[in-house]
Amino acid sequence: MTHQYELMVILNPEIDERQVAPSLDKFLKVITADGGSIDNVDVWGKRRLAYEIQKKTEGIYAVVNFTATSAATQELDRQLNLSEQIMRTKVLRAEEAIAMVAAEAERSAEKAARKAARPAKPAKDA
Repeated sequence: MTHQYELMVILNPEIDERQVAPSLDKFLKVITADGGSIDNVDVWGKRRLAYEIQKKTEGIYAVVNFTATSAATQELDRQLNLSEQIMRTKVLRAEEAIAMVAAEAERSAEKAARKAARPAKPAKDA
């Protein structure tokens, strides 16, 4: 049974950005060989990291949306973790990613509503 997945990859910043898509395609052959499909590959480019990873402060981000079986997805994740070019990976089922985004939007809307409902503080008389 196939599912929609989203893969976030942080690659070593020393790689030439033009080589990112071809090097990802090498890994994504696992998905297509198993009968899955690659829906979208979005290379965000070099970004500053929130914290150092492998003594690096920057990384090249890429997001891949694909449809595959769970076995093919696990194999893809295993191969990505073995590569020295890849600093971090995160694979999510698309339903989970959408649910996380919706929950965060709801949480921020509730926070804004509480802030708006709070009475304004009266100005102090001098």
